[in-house]
Amino acid sequence: MPSESTPTARAPQLLRLGVHVLVGVLLVTIAVTAVSGGGPEWRVLAATAAVAGAYAAGLLPVVRRDRQSTAVWGAALSLAWVALVLVTPSGVWLAFPLFFLALHVLPVRASLPVVAVLTAVAVGGFAWHQGGWNVGGVLGPVLGALVAIGTVLGLRVVNDQSQRRGVLEERDRLAREIHDTLAQGLNSIHLLLGAADAHVEARPDEARRLIAQARTTAAENLDEARRFVRALVPTDLAERSLTEALLRVTSRSQAPPVSLEVSGEPVLLPGAVDVALLRIAQEAVGNAVRHAHASRIAVTLSYMDDEVALDVVDDGSGLAADTGGFGMTTMRERAERLGGELVIESTPSQGTAVAVSVPLGQR
Repeated sequence: MPSESTPTARAPQLLRLGVHVLVGVLLVTIAVTAVSGGGPEWRVLAATAAVAGAYAAGLLPVVRRDRQSTAVWGAALSLAWVALVLVTPSGVWLAFPLFFLALHVLPVRASLPVVAVLTAVAVGGFAWHQGGWNVGGVLGPVLGALVAIGTVLGLRVVNDQSQRRGVLEERDRLAREIHDTLAQGLNSIHLLLGAADAHVEARPDEARRLIAQARTTAAENLDEARRFVRALVPTDLAERSLTEALLRVTSRSQAPPVSLEVSGEPVLLPGAVDVALLRIAQEAVGNAVRHAHASRIAVTLSYMDDEVALDVVDDGSGLAADTGGFGMTTMRERAERLGGELVIESTPSQGTAVAVSVPLGQR
């Protein structure tokens, strides 16, 4: 499977970083232009500040915690941008990064209509300020939207193919191991029982010896099968749901206490999602206990229409940072392998929040 060090896994992260940088550069350019003329254009500066504030709010984990919060944030950002477009033609420049933002945040079926609306606003903004329609004012936003759609959907296809290759490679590995161990053992059992059957009447002692050997081989195969299961499924998930496994994780810590809250209607998740969320929760809780000196840790599992989210928040030292360490890199890789996103926010003396969201059947 792809890891964060591969181009496939790094592309979405680099694209998000590029969008953040582009939005920041454009907002600064618009603000500088607004104050470099005959005098400060306060309407432009106010609208620019509103867009900047709304965009920055989208970086908070609480915004991605549920669909309603995301929708409110998206509406606020869109209204702020429309206001900017109305007061300055430079506001249309922001349409391009907003295309990428909509395609990243929303499912495909919802993002395409939003991109179409953003394109119409950009085209209308050009016409509003220029006093009429022209080819450049129409083709610019339309081509920008098509480039954004092609880029994001292309990356999703590449990522899906990479994940499928990883699944096929793991399947081939398991097939080889099963052939070399379980299949060979079952074949031996079949041969031993067949030989025992031939000696039941004439040589019963030999038949009993062969049956005992077959039973020994069966027990060895059973142990091998259990080893496969243990390797594929965490012990906490082998006989428990994700909620029960998380409850087991949180109940293990007495100091500090760890609480668990589940919101939404629990649904049956793919095994890979169960494993990834459990492992991320174990790592985040473990970090808070071992390193943050927290007095309280809260774990929240949220089931939504098109994604599942996990938040681990502590009130510890707040010195955690996404520095590329093994634990944090592993958590991020687990999320990104499933097309999800992991965000870590840490403020000195105010604690750390780890938020991961994984889409469910939207691609």
